[in-house]
Amino acid sequence: MSAHQPFSLSFLGAASTVTGSRTLLRAGGRQVLVDCGLFQGLKNLRQRNWAPFPVDPAGLDAVLLTHAHLDHSGYLPRLTRLGFNGPIYASAATVELARILLLDSAGIQEADAEFLNRHGLTSHKPALPLYTVRDAEHTLRQFRKVEFDEWVEPVAGVRVRWRSAGHILGASIIEIEHAGRRVVFSGDLGRYDDAIMHDPTRIERADYLVLESTYGDRNHGDDDPLETLHSIITRTTQRGGTVVIPAFAVGRVQLLLWYLYRLRGKGRLPASLPVYVDSPMSTDATDLYARNTSLLRPSYSELQAAFQMPRYVRDVQESKSLDVSPMPKIIVSASGMATGGRVLHHLKHYAPDPRSTILFAGYQAAGTRGATIVHGGSQVKIHGEYVPIRAEVQNLSSLSAHADSNEIMRWLRGFEVAPNRCFLNHGEPEAADSLRLRIKDELGWRARVVEHLDEETLQ
Repeated sequence: MSAHQPFSLSFLGAASTVTGSRTLLRAGGRQVLVDCGLFQGLKNLRQRNWAPFPVDPAGLDAVLLTHAHLDHSGYLPRLTRLGFNGPIYASAATVELARILLLDSAGIQEADAEFLNRHGLTSHKPALPLYTVRDAEHTLRQFRKVEFDEWVEPVAGVRVRWRSAGHILGASIIEIEHAGRRVVFSGDLGRYDDAIMHDPTRIERADYLVLESTYGDRNHGDDDPLETLHSIITRTTQRGGTVVIPAFAVGRVQLLLWYLYRLRGKGRLPASLPVYVDSPMSTDATDLYARNTSLLRPSYSELQAAFQMPRYVRDVQESKSLDVSPMPKIIVSASGMATGGRVLHHLKHYAPDPRSTILFAGYQAAGTRGATIVHGGSQVKIHGEYVPIRAEVQNLSSLSAHADSNEIMRWLRGFEVAPNRCFLNHGEPEAADSLRLRIKDELGWRARVVEHLDEETLQ
């Protein structure tokens, strides 16, 4: 087999957007899909979830997963429903998190379809879920666990290795070798010096690099999250208000709990101020983090104490009671962009209250309620009605789990040799192009921003 046997990349998602990560690698007659995410946010993006898949799912040999977030894994049950029956490879922690996330996503798909049908709110008769819990359960049986830093051969002639990316538990950078050529997928890169996650692994070489660009046009700033959190919580509770934190169930909730634990340990968060985690999925994810502390930066004992600090709310009635009590409190609830989940009920109650604060904790994709609120919207639509926004609104971007522009450049400088080509995905157009220019000007590399359904032949 020639060392220069061509192979190709097709960008089936997360091209000029931050959602729907799906990249097809064709190599030696094999087809391997790297990530298989849901499109989220703007309606025209969400409609892509219902479009025919660009290639025959039954013809895919394997799926390689960088991490469990739904914009990278959430389309998998649909893919299997459409005929994919091959193996899905991921790190052990990603496999465990995917079980939590995919079953929850399927439950939401079913519940949303049932709600639309019951209230006659759909033009489709009947409204159908994108996939069901049964589909998700079937998909989970196709997962195969891999160890970090060990080469495996998921299909003949293709070697793959997963390297820790930071970001969230189990998140990976994926290196793929075929016929002497190496393609590296950054996945979602984590932060350097993150409070609970380790730094992203340094990669020495790649012939071709597929690089995320979520924060390609900005940096997170030097704000101390502890100081900012303390300030927001203090002024809110002094007004007699409640702090509602829409947070991603995997990664962000656990980081918030760590910071709240640190504040309480320093005597800066009153022991009398209750902290609630109102999200069954967040509860399950936090339990998984607690069982995988060897993958995290702080000590076992400190992490256990942090994760045991809040009250976890599973019961629906107890969740509703949080909006009845007038006492100041902190409510951490999913989803992180306010696209669904229990946090919507809390927003309906507290967003009109000028004493309270809505505190977002990271990236808000275009078209989401979170983006509308963060960008100063005077009202937001929830459950069919417009809710006025009178509460204080803050976004603690320093809590982001994504590397910012400077951190991405720091990671790139770890390469010993420049890749032949660098393809930028998983970023809005402005962010991706800003990063392209930095890579060109500062590193002298060939880089380009990919478009939806672009195909590149790699020599």
